[in-house]
Amino acid sequence: MKFLIFSLILVAGVVVFLSASWQIEIVVAPNIANVRLSVFEAIQAEVQKTIPIAPKTTDIENQKPLANPPEIIKAIYFTGWSAGSQSKVKYLIDLAKTTEINAVVIDIKDYSGYVGYDIKVPEVEKYEAKEIRILSINRLIKQLHDEGIYVIARITVFQDPKLSQARPELAVKSIKTGEAWLDNKKLSWIDPAAKDAWDYNIAISKDAASRGFDELNFDYIRFPSDGDLADMSFPFWDEKTSRSLAMKAFFKTLRQELSGVKISADLFGLTTINQDDLGIGQVIENTYQYFDYVSPMVYPSHYASGFLGYENPALYPYEVVKYSLDSAIQRLKNYESGIMNNATTTVSTSTIIHNPSFIIHNSKIRPWLQDFDLGADYDAEMVKKETQAVLDSLGNDFNGWMLWSPSNIYTKGALELAS
Repeated sequence: MKFLIFSLILVAGVVVFLSASWQIEIVVAPNIANVRLSVFEAIQAEVQKTIPIAPKTTDIENQKPLANPPEIIKAIYFTGWSAGSQSKVKYLIDLAKTTEINAVVIDIKDYSGYVGYDIKVPEVEKYEAKEIRILSINRLIKQLHDEGIYVIARITVFQDPKLSQARPELAVKSIKTGEAWLDNKKLSWIDPAAKDAWDYNIAISKDAASRGFDELNFDYIRFPSDGDLADMSFPFWDEKTSRSLAMKAFFKTLRQELSGVKISADLFGLTTINQDDLGIGQVIENTYQYFDYVSPMVYPSHYASGFLGYENPALYPYEVVKYSLDSAIQRLKNYESGIMNNATTTVSTSTIIHNPSFIIHNSKIRPWLQDFDLGADYDAEMVKKETQAVLDSLGNDFNGWMLWSPSNIYTKGALELAS
């Protein structure tokens, strides 16, 4: 029995390590050596066989968003698996009680395309795109709300193997093979101009909002960035409309369909500095127009050698984060100034009519920060330099930050005790 327990712990440890590595690779570090999805899934499946299935419980009624949410959000990221684990939820609540953490970002639809709770959207069930990792989503939201924790649902949009499998006509195609195009991680993508895919993700988003999530966070809202990009063909994007305008149309539709819901957009860190769309359709001003929060991923490890003159930018977290956010806040101010100068009507200090057909909400900047070792060892001091850079850059416009750790374990020493 002792040997069996030791073996299970060892295998589980291997999966946690591979899971952490996989998450870094596909979400925040495209240049790391590939971990094949098939291998990862095979190991994960074997471990799942050894884990007792939690008893099913009847979920409670849908919740409401927090009546008095924190003005400044300081969040950590959780996978759906972590959010479905009682021990990990206890860990989150302990952080909220003993540190400045007051929010969590939970995957409800991740890189796999699976929705991680018992969603009743017909298309999700038809496409078999549901893998229940969180048994009682409403109970979880209530539990976290009872602790005063702000709960954000993260939705990966156009990187979606499940939808591309179920609806291959929506997928980015390989010119060479005519089959679904795959990126460097062997993952398939949906054409960002495919409006059926917009409707599908909006249906998932509306369900999440109805459950009581305080905010919806959209990631992979872009064209692919790695792989054989010359081999891509798009069944819906006409290649005449710029990629940035194609994405802007999606952003506008999100805002219109999710009226009254807080929404945020994840962007590459370089969108704060570059004036082009990085070849992926992301222009930061386009997100300022439609999202309540704009979240550039200003991970210092993701800036190329030579950025700001540093051979290894990861060693300079304060300088990299501050420079990026200084640029982002200046561009936001310039954007708002341009809107004000061209506005036909001023409705209030927080809402401006830019044209008769659409209301623009003033955006706030709330970045993603690095709490993982890549390019440098990110100990408490390194993470503190990042959080200080956000505060120093945004000043009176400081709205918090979100920490990304693929292992979902965070550097507690970097987080000040809650006052």
